[in-house]
Amino acid sequence: MKNKLKTEKSNVTTMMEFVLLGFSDIPSMQWLLFGIFLVIYLTILMCNSIIILITKIDPALHTPMYFFLSNFSFLEICYVTVTIPRMLMDLLSQKGNISLLACATQMFFVLMFGGSECLLLTVMAYDRYVAICNPLHYTVVMNQKVCVQLVIASWVSAVPVIIGQTWQIFSLPFCVSNAINHFFCDLPAVLKLACGDTFVSEVILYGSAVVYIIIPFLLIVASYGKIISNILKLSSARGKAKAFSTCSSHLIVVILFYGTATITYLQPKPNESKGIGKLVSLFYTVLTPTLNPIIYTLRNKDIMVALKKLLSHYNDSNT
Repeated sequence: MKNKLKTEKSNVTTMMEFVLLGFSDIPSMQWLLFGIFLVIYLTILMCNSIIILITKIDPALHTPMYFFLSNFSFLEICYVTVTIPRMLMDLLSQKGNISLLACATQMFFVLMFGGSECLLLTVMAYDRYVAICNPLHYTVVMNQKVCVQLVIASWVSAVPVIIGQTWQIFSLPFCVSNAINHFFCDLPAVLKLACGDTFVSEVILYGSAVVYIIIPFLLIVASYGKIISNILKLSSARGKAKAFSTCSSHLIVVILFYGTATITYLQPKPNESKGIGKLVSLFYTVLTPTLNPIIYTLRNKDIMVALKKLLSHYNDSNT
């Protein structure tokens, strides 16, 4: 018995790295996946950078809505940069070795940027609520100071909780296996490898999901309930269409992001599926950030006008 305990203790203490399995179950597709994800990553960087650029240089877009949108675009760049480059490196080398420190760091930033995205989407919904339901006081309520404070709060308010959550997860012993059946160090996937009592970690996971996913989502639903109610009261069909157009893009992004995040972090443990979990994570970490700038540009007339101005200015300077 003593020898067995010593062996288990040795296994725990000598585990200095994990192995991200990623897409190793389909080795024939590695190069194709590398090409697809590389194109997706470059597309995300380019599209979001363009949104940030045009919202900075076009005076017509110097409004709270586009200030929040530019911050959201920068957040999306940060979010995908935490996961996709690492995934590309693993596809290229066909190795998934990652140290415990690197894994913990990646998990921290994924959770931080994900939590910040939830909060910023809530702030953007509040901005639309004030603009449509209280338009006469909009410039007073959403002044520059308030906008900056809301953005800073979205970025930093989740940090202390996530530091504690990440520390708590990685303070657990890992003696079952070091193979993570995922393409990044996602919290549920890492937690599956922990041995011993994980009850506290699971309670913290679900508690954090409620605070940073469910509550913001309910606030967004409440905001849009008021917004839709006010829009329906408008007598002008043109006014209704314009009001809906300013909200529809944000609403689509909310549904895409919150839908997949809820499935990942609030799914009951007995119903968890490794393949489905990986697919859902792929959707909200890769595909949703790809769709977001497309949704905002194609469905937003102001962005399209600013983009045409930028392109025409570029063409004129080259002729």
